Amino acid sequence: MALVLGIDLGTTKTTCIAVDAETGRIVANATAATSGNTTSDADRARGYSEFDARKLIDCGIECLRKIADQLGTQASQVAGLGITGQQHGMVVVDRDLKPLTPFINWQDQRGNEPSRTTGMTWVEAANQRISPELAHRTGCRLRTGFMATSLFWLAAQDRLPKQGTACFLMDVFAAALTSSAPATDPSCAGSAGVFDVPTRQWNQSVVEALGVSLNQFPTVREANEVVGQLTPEIAVATGLPVGMPVFVPIGDHQASFLGSVADRHSSVLLNVGTGAQVAVFTPGSEYRPPIELRPFPIAGNLLSCVGLCGGWQFQLVEQFFRQVGEQVFGQTVDKPLYSVLTKLAESIPAGAADLNFVPTFSGTRANPTQRGSLTGLSAQNLTPGHFARSLIEGMATDYRAAYDLILSVTGHPQTQLITAGNGLRENSLLASIVAVRFALQPRATRHREEAAFGAALIATVGTGICRDLNEAGKLVTYDRTLN
Repeated sequence: MALVLGIDLGTTKTTCIAVDAETGRIVANATAATSGNTTSDADRARGYSEFDARKLIDCGIECLRKIADQLGTQASQVAGLGITGQQHGMVVVDRDLKPLTPFINWQDQRGNEPSRTTGMTWVEAANQRISPELAHRTGCRLRTGFMATSLFWLAAQDRLPKQGTACFLMDVFAAALTSSAPATDPSCAGSAGVFDVPTRQWNQSVVEALGVSLNQFPTVREANEVVGQLTPEIAVATGLPVGMPVFVPIGDHQASFLGSVADRHSSVLLNVGTGAQVAVFTPGSEYRPPIELRPFPIAGNLLSCVGLCGGWQFQLVEQFFRQVGEQVFGQTVDKPLYSVLTKLAESIPAGAADLNFVPTFSGTRANPTQRGSLTGLSAQNLTPGHFARSLIEGMATDYRAAYDLILSVTGHPQTQLITAGNGLRENSLLASIVAVRFALQPRATRHREEAAFGAALIATVGTGICRDLNEAGKLVTYDRTLN
């Protein structure tokens, strides 16, 4: 039995799975809690988000050790490792992979700070330097937390090391496992905001417009290429085979798509977690904002609508009802209210008696200043059940609107709706409303670690176990229809 590993590096936890490369069955699953947040209280109040990259890498190594412990003697059968992790964040390292800056992750808000000299935010100033024609080639506009935005901010503060290489966390991790130079694949590089999507290389003009040198970016290589082999030292630390090939890491958005979608040519993926995304594969590079064009591993791209309403919006509403109990009635509820709100919503007919909830509490990618709204209030619908029903319907409407934007580019409706994330798995009402909005039955994979599974599929192609991603996709199986 040939085994491949997929690891998903995070700043909250890291997950690693071992997959039977012949059947797609997950034979081992390990997690490790992360540590290393170094953000001071003062910086946290400003919205900064910084970590010790070395501690995050050590957590990944610990997770590999845990998976090897579970596999026991089967660890010797591991044929390769695929890696994924959070996109957009970055750390600058020297030739020995020593961090020269903190790891600034995607949640960091320093890009939204106003400059003392111009009054514009750093994101606005950075975007102003890039012509619309060049910006269109990058597939997205710069946002706070993007690699290029953080580099622009560091350079403006004279805090950007001149000789270092700016890397995504997973790129440093792969290099550390193999004692190799960092390399990044297009799916990661595209999240930096300065990548030329049509040519699948860094856009030198955009990079230099931000006052950064192209030499400070890692080499771009495709995901099925080998970064290097596991060193003897790491093999001892993890219990995995010396010389095991480690493949170029991929972005977690694309990894989740790979790990969820068996047939990328006919499927639309709806991923609902804290936030939500709708994505469709395209072999071309045509897109229109607010859609983002995100490079897919090896070839092609994703048309992605990201930053949609998800579990965070539901959490805010749950907190509101909790506060009503505490502040109005003096009652504290220890258990979460999500199931209560969902049950109330299930008792309300579709349409919530014309109550319309737009739950964009913190804006959208296209318009960060946009706020939510609740309209159509009447004596008949001023109830907690109608409130909850209209919230869930508003989320589903948001997803359908995003899909319609993508259809306006492709012109070809997909025939399968694939779902990922616990937001739909744990909320059957949302799943049923989504089914109505999309006129498709949502399907969920047997596994829940979609990103790690997608990384493992890259290893099946890189090792030659699968000829290509089409064959690897056959390892993705579904055990139920959500409804």
